[in-house]
Amino acid sequence: MSVSESFNRFAKATARACGHPYTFAGSVLLVVVWALTGPVFRYSDTWQLVINTATTVLTFLAVFLIQNTQNRDAAAMQIKLDELIRAVQGAQNQLVNLEELSEEELDRYKARFAELATRARDRTSSPTDCPELPAG
Repeated sequence: MSVSESFNRFAKATARACGHPYTFAGSVLLVVVWALTGPVFRYSDTWQLVINTATTVLTFLAVFLIQNTQNRDAAAMQIKLDELIRAVQGAQNQLVNLEELSEEELDRYKARFAELATRARDRTSSPTDCPELPAG
């Protein structure tokens, strides 16, 4: 198994575990235990440094793992949406891979679809009304 595959499996499992209620409960318990030990350690700088360092390091690492999982999920969702657009008769295949367009091109699409939505709410368009796509 490659390093990339191993990392993906680890990231997926970690993201799943981080979202579990028991993980949250364990984190709350850890903070409570830390707070209760404050008087024992006289609220020393070291006592504060322990929780600050631990939470900072764990948060830093979790960001990368969760981002990896979100990127993979977003890519899979995009592929599924592209397949639906491609497979539905009457759908505009120009909309496949739309996420690769510039901000200006996306803004033109968004404005045109917002106009169609307004017309649909005003009942001035037919249910099959399709926007004219910008030249691209």
